[in-house]
Amino acid sequence: MKKIEAIIKPFKLEDVKDALVEAGITGMSVYDVKGYGRQQGHSELYRGAEYVVDFLPKIKIDLVVHEDMVDVAITAIVQSAKTGKIGDGKIFVSSLDEVVRIRTEEKGSDAI
Repeated sequence: MKKIEAIIKPFKLEDVKDALVEAGITGMSVYDVKGYGRQQGHSELYRGAEYVVDFLPKIKIDLVVHEDMVDVAITAIVQSAKTGKIGDGKIFVSSLDEVVRIRTEEKGSDAI
């Protein structure tokens, strides 16, 4: 089992969700987050005063998949979230030791 964490631009959330559902991945958690990478934020003008926005709004998507679905999920996320501009985001993949479904107490792959 693998955990995939994707950080994407907020306006791409529906596209990513639709692409994942089309790929057969239905469960995910979504969070509003703020951060920056190479783009280092940006400057904005408000009422004549310039100020720096260090942390930009992003969306974080967490999903857990079987190992054979990792490439499918990554491809779906990349193709649907990519704009070709700086700040498109990142995908992190990590291994999971255990998953437990609370309601039925199923463990491992059965709990996904």
